[in-house]
Formats: sequence, structure tokens, C-alpha cells
Amino acid sequence: MQDASYRNEDQARSSIARSRPHIWSRSYFALQSLAGVCWWIGVFAVDEIRAATLGDLPAGIIAWFDIPLFAVGSVLVACGLRRAVWIVVPWILIVTFGLLTYSLATRTAGFGALLMMASSVCSILAGTQLLCGRIPTELLLRGPFAFRTAPMQATRSHLWRTIRQLILFWVLFLCIIPAIIIQAEQRLGLAIDFALWTRAFGVCVLILASCLGIWSAVTMSTRGQGTPLPSAMPNHLVISGPYVFVRNPMAVAGILQGMAVGLVSSSWLVVIYAFAGSLLWNWLVRPSEEANLETTFGDEFRAYRSRVSCWLPKIRRRQ
Repeated sequence: MQDASYRNEDQARSSIARSRPHIWSRSYFALQSLAGVCWWIGVFAVDEIRAATLGDLPAGIIAWFDIPLFAVGSVLVACGLRRAVWIVVPWILIVTFGLLTYSLATRTAGFGALLMMASSVCSILAGTQLLCGRIPTELLLRGPFAFRTAPMQATRSHLWRTIRQLILFWVLFLCIIPAIIIQAEQRLGLAIDFALWTRAFGVCVLILASCLGIWSAVTMSTRGQGTPLPSAMPNHLVISGPYVFVRNPMAVAGILQGMAVGLVSSSWLVVIYAFAGSLLWNWLVRPSEEANLETTFGDEFRAYRSRVSCWLPKIRRRQ
């Protein structure tokens, strides 16, 4: 009888775990529908909202399509009609592409394009989770990002490989992508000038974060005999250097670097880009990465995880 009771409890927990993604996804679509209704009320009631989000586009004509397909469709998804996702999400993508093209061409309705891009990303994630029961994060970890242990080589080889990776990632994520965002921000009419002290603060943060990133990368190569890239992971669990304080010092450094670039370049969208990237990495990539580390290093990683936090150093009280 006791064993049967335990089995029933396990089944109940599993049922709750399976239903939780659906609850979150349906809640998102409910909030999205409410936000859409409030936005349309604002469009017809406040000229500033209409100008900032639609420019000179015919609001009345767009409303005839958007209210049933966006607002009502999101309500249907929230109520459990999962097939409505195939109507809502494609419509959002069409509107996003059209509004973004219009905004870039006319330099108006920038906030509308920005809001629709955010809605597109969130709707795709929520819709995927609702239809599949989860977000297939393993698709992100293929090819050069698939988990593989680095071949046993001299420390110098790992170090040079890490340096090349670091330069590549810095050029891509701290130069090229922010430059594109800054150009789009200016084109959409969303640019804001930051105060001089803010930019100076950004320079300080960028220098410190870059030092942390270099320190972390060198420690990973010399102590772990590997690289930060998943396709050449360390052969030994790294728990020294900056890894004594947090489990992901390179991620912390990258996030701070991205935000610092936004401050230095006076771009609030680059700051949001860095913050959003940290959320996506934390929710989509980190669980798979840590599961792989647990599989590879077992009790050693579990003990390390229990005493060292992911993002912020733990403050230990003196006895």
C-alpha cells in the first residue's frame, strides 16, 4: 500500500510538471491579448501612441485584421485552443516584418516595430512550448556548439584556441551585432543621448568585464585543458580562479561587456540586447550545459554546484 502511495505521488508530480509549461504559455498569450486590446484603445484614444507605434498607417484598416487575428486569436490560445497558435504566430510575424520595413523606410513607428519584434520572439517561444511541451534547446547545441570534450593537447594549444574563440566572439557580439542594432535604433528614431558620466562608467565596466573574461578564459584553458566553446569543453572541472566565486564568470563577463558597450555607444537597445541575451542563455542553454557537466564530472560537479552560485558570489557568514 505504501509503495502504491509513493507511485501515485510520483505520477501526480509528473502530471504537474508536464502541465506547467502549458500554463505558462497560455498565461503569456492571455497577457498578450490584454496588452493588444489596451494598445488598440490607446491608438484610437491618444494621438501620441498612434504616431509612435503606427506612424501614418491606416489604423482603422489594420484594426479590422489585427484585433481578431492577434487579440482574439491569443485569447483562443489562452483558453486551450492550441491550433490557434498556427494563426496567431504567423500573423504576428507578418505584422512585424511589414511594420519593421515601414519604420526603416519612413523613420516613424519605431516603437511599434520594436514591440512587435519582442512579441514575435516571445510568441514563438511560448507557442513552441505549448505545441511541443517544451522548447527544443538541443537544436541550439549542434555542430560547433555540440558538447564534446577537447582532445588532449599541450596547454599552449588550448590557450591559443581559446584566444581565437575569444576574439571571434568579441568581434561578433560586441562589435558587429551592436553596430547593426545602433544603426537600426537611429533609423527607427529611437536613439537617446546618454550623459557623459554614463559613458565613462560604461568604459570602466567594459575594462573590468573584459579582464574578467580574459581571466576566465585563461583559467579554463590552463586548468581545465579545454576551451569555453562547447565543442572543446575542458577535460577537468575548473573550480579555481574566477570560478571560485561564480560558476559562469565568462557569461557574467559577456553580459557586462554587452551592457557596457551599450552605455559607451549611448544605445539603450544594445543594453536590452545584452540583458535579453543573458535571459535566453540562462533559460535555454545553461540547463543543458550544466546537465552535461553533471554527466561528465558527477559528484564533483554536484558538490561544486551546491557551494558556488551561478551568477552572484555567495556571502558566507562568519561562525
